[in-house]
Amino acid sequence: MEPKFKILEEKISEAQLGGGKKRIEAQHKKGKLTARERIHFLVDENSFEEIGMLVTHRATDFGIDKEKYLGDGVVTGFGRIDGRLVYVFAQDFTVFGGSLSETHAKKICRIMDLAMQNGAPVIGMNDSGGARIQEGVVSLGGYADIFYRNTLASGVIPQISAIMGPCAGGAVYSPAITYFIMMVENSSYMFVTGPNVVKTVTHEEVTSEELGGAMTHATKSGVTHFTCVNEIDCINRLRSLFSYIPQNCEEEAPRLDYEATNEKREKLNSIIPENPNQPYDIREVIAEVIDKDSFLEVHKDFAENIVVGFARLAGRSIGIVANQPIHLAGVLDIHSSTKAARFVRFCDCFNIPLLVFEDVPGFLPGTDQEWNAIITNGAKLLFAFSEATVPRITVITRKAYGGAYDVMNSKHIGADMNYAWPSAEIAVMGAKGAAEIIFKKEISEAKDSEAAWKEKENEYNQLFANPYKAAEHGYIDEVIRPDETRTKLIAAFRMLENKAVKLPRKKHGNIPL
Repeated sequence: MEPKFKILEEKISEAQLGGGKKRIEAQHKKGKLTARERIHFLVDENSFEEIGMLVTHRATDFGIDKEKYLGDGVVTGFGRIDGRLVYVFAQDFTVFGGSLSETHAKKICRIMDLAMQNGAPVIGMNDSGGARIQEGVVSLGGYADIFYRNTLASGVIPQISAIMGPCAGGAVYSPAITYFIMMVENSSYMFVTGPNVVKTVTHEEVTSEELGGAMTHATKSGVTHFTCVNEIDCINRLRSLFSYIPQNCEEEAPRLDYEATNEKREKLNSIIPENPNQPYDIREVIAEVIDKDSFLEVHKDFAENIVVGFARLAGRSIGIVANQPIHLAGVLDIHSSTKAARFVRFCDCFNIPLLVFEDVPGFLPGTDQEWNAIITNGAKLLFAFSEATVPRITVITRKAYGGAYDVMNSKHIGADMNYAWPSAEIAVMGAKGAAEIIFKKEISEAKDSEAAWKEKENEYNQLFANPYKAAEHGYIDEVIRPDETRTKLIAAFRMLENKAVKLPRKKHGNIPL
């Protein structure tokens, strides 16, 4: 048997070298890790079991049959992150530039099938020049096989993508279907058509970084949810994100041990400014309410007028959606609505309770918003909250005006508990605009129209710029002191732990896309 063992060891060594030492060195010179190094840092030590190490491509055209590498440009298998099963694939740029072939795709599909059968997440680390041109339509078919599985797995198991290098053409659509995309600054790119094609077709001069770099997709398109300074930072973010989410749609996220202490948070009493038009940072509110240092913000640099992310409350994973008054006064617009809707739907897919902090003056007005379908895009958030069956709690910290009050997880669309601080203002619109409409005739006929307008504004303020009218109607369950918020939320989420909702029988809803 010894000679046979030696052959096996030689093949394993060959496979582990990928495209060879020179190409590995070239990868390192770019500040990039190899596929195997990425997996090594991602999973628990000695937990990775590789599948398909000895696979090679079957193509023969253009002389490619004379160049074969064991593994065919992708490392696939399963391992553990903090003891939890996870399936992983990492494209190997040292082999044919990580390009996707028929067998390369089959390896990825294999672990996706296993992940579905065993109810565990899939993490993909992309570093590829795209379809392997020498294989033609067979390569394109491989992409479609992956897309189809991404779609079948959507809502069943978590799928996360890390872009560690180029990701172009058809390759971009698999990450787009997954839930979260991470990109590495200055070394990862995503675009459907590259700079050269753009120049040929539209005559625009643009670099890869400008067209599809990490910061471009983090700030302009919203395609990426996390930007990372280097690959180790990216891998650490993957592990951190993984800790907030469950294995599949039938389970709950891991809980951390929690010991109850004094839950009052005095600082919350002084965060809201006396002037209702003065901004404040909603992250300060979030930080005081949740378990210390547990907030993992998602989409931080995109649509900054809304904040979304994961946190822990008494050790339990929750999703947070919060209007951000320091950006555009916290209004809802096209980007913030779609950003929040996507996050809400993820949390609902995977049994993660939702906490909403509301301070919203309405929807952003203007031709740009209307012509680019704020109606349809705003409806996405309304739809997402309305169909969510996880425990849902809203805290109104200040403004809750107009249709935005309804959309931000109001009682009327199925929220389980709705709290308001004494600083809350729940009304159709702000007092100034309301007074101008309701008392237009009286103000115009008054001797001192300015004084009359101020008087009517104060009248409207006293009547509606508070949470008590809404509380009288039962739209607010309780008006609470800010420093009691954490205590109330812990108790409410515990009360809702066994919530069960049956939706009408249907194939699926039709979200306004």
